[in-house]
Amino acid sequence: MVSNKSVSKGGDYTKFAPHRKLLRRSLATEEPDRIWGEKCTKADILINQGATAPLPNGIPTYTVEIMNVCVTGCDISGIHLTCGWFSSARLINPKIFKRLRYNDCLVNNGKPLVNGGTLSFEYANTFLYPLSVSSVICH
Repeated sequence: MVSNKSVSKGGDYTKFAPHRKLLRRSLATEEPDRIWGEKCTKADILINQGATAPLPNGIPTYTVEIMNVCVTGCDISGIHLTCGWFSSARLINPKIFKRLRYNDCLVNNGKPLVNGGTLSFEYANTFLYPLSVSSVICH
């Protein structure tokens, strides 16, 4: 059921619009399968992405959010994603996200993504790239 009501918070009004697109969760989401004593797994990294306004030349753009949702309070580094031949018509800061080789992209230059932390970036391409976590290092 979709609501199209306005909500007031201290005089500010927020309109819920059914036509707005939300970020989609990665299809590769999995439930953590923790072994006793294991701090985290690759399932503790959540990837959401969704379409955003196209570039002036008409190329579609997508926003990606990469979140550390580790319930044990861990920081996670060495986050690698499967990403195919990922490329973008819009420049992405390589310290945030870069393709190292086919199907291997590195997040945050390999540095830790703190517990509860989120990184986001936008890319432009004619299609959405499926992204999923291939490996992580727990701290």
